[in-house]
Amino acid sequence: MCIVQRYALIGVAVIAWGGSRLTRPLGLASCAALMAFMAGFGAFTAARQSWLQWYPPEVVSCGRDFYGMVENFPIQRALPMIFKGSGDCTKVDWTFLGGSIANWSFVAFTAFALTGLALTWSAWRAR
Repeated sequence: MCIVQRYALIGVAVIAWGGSRLTRPLGLASCAALMAFMAGFGAFTAARQSWLQWYPPEVVSCGRDFYGMVENFPIQRALPMIFKGSGDCTKVDWTFLGGSIANWSFVAFTAFALTGLALTWSAWRAR
C-alpha cells in the first residue's frame, strides 16, 4: 500500500506540474479535477493502511509484493489483492507527532484533493 501511495503522490505532482503550465480556465479546471481524483485515490489508500495499522488482523501473514501480484495475476484479481493488505502494512516503522507515515499521507492527500477541488471551482467560474 505504501508503494501505491508513492505512485499516487507522483501522479499528483505530475498532474499539478502539467496544470501549472495551462492558461485556459477549462484546461486548468480539468487538470485540477484530475489532480483531486488522483489525490482522493491516494487518500483512500492511506486511510486503508491507517485502518490496518490501528486494527491489525488477527492472523498476520506476509503476502506477495506489489510487483509479484501484478506480474502473476490479471488486473481484475490483482487490484483486490493489493487493497487487502498484508503483514507489512500493519507495521509502523516511524511516527511524527503521534501519526504514522500513512496517517500523514492521508492528511497530505486530503489537502491536495481539497486544493484541486478549490482550483476546479475557481477555474470553472472564471471561464
